[in-house]
Amino acid sequence: MKPIRLTALGLIGILLGLLGFGATEMSDRASAATPVLPYSALGSMAVIAGFTLVLGIRVLRWRNSEKRTRMIDPIFAARTLVLAHACAYAGAVLLGWHAGVIADQIPVWTVRSTSPVVLQAVAMMGGGVIMVAIGLLVERFCRIPPEDGDEGENGRRKRGPSRTGDAEGGYA
Repeated sequence: MKPIRLTALGLIGILLGLLGFGATEMSDRASAATPVLPYSALGSMAVIAGFTLVLGIRVLRWRNSEKRTRMIDPIFAARTLVLAHACAYAGAVLLGWHAGVIADQIPVWTVRSTSPVVLQAVAMMGGGVIMVAIGLLVERFCRIPPEDGDEGENGRRKRGPSRTGDAEGGYA
């Protein structure tokens, strides 16, 4: 599996920011509610991020243990890595969408100094940042450093792809 690219997360955030801006503009014109997640969504985001972090810590403990009595279940490690990727991408989506909502609400700030919609969007952006950070952190937890057996004759790492396709070491 390939590592998360920060450029992809940035592009997702920008694209969803533009969509959020447009959706907020259309909802304002239609006198509809602003499309912002409620505060209760922060609880769901916290559960997902916490669960991802706990699973990542289990993989990290196995990776850093000096005496490994048994191998980690590869399906468990792969699922943890996929969950970390999903957490990071979901965080980028939420961050971008709510940044677009806030960008549309900037002209209204002079009329309404502290709008509850803006506060909700800021809270969701904070949750998105935390989800992206935890996703990237757990992805790093799942990375296995190159082993000693991967060195060639001259003490250098062998050229060519490893079994996981990553030149710096694979994932747990």
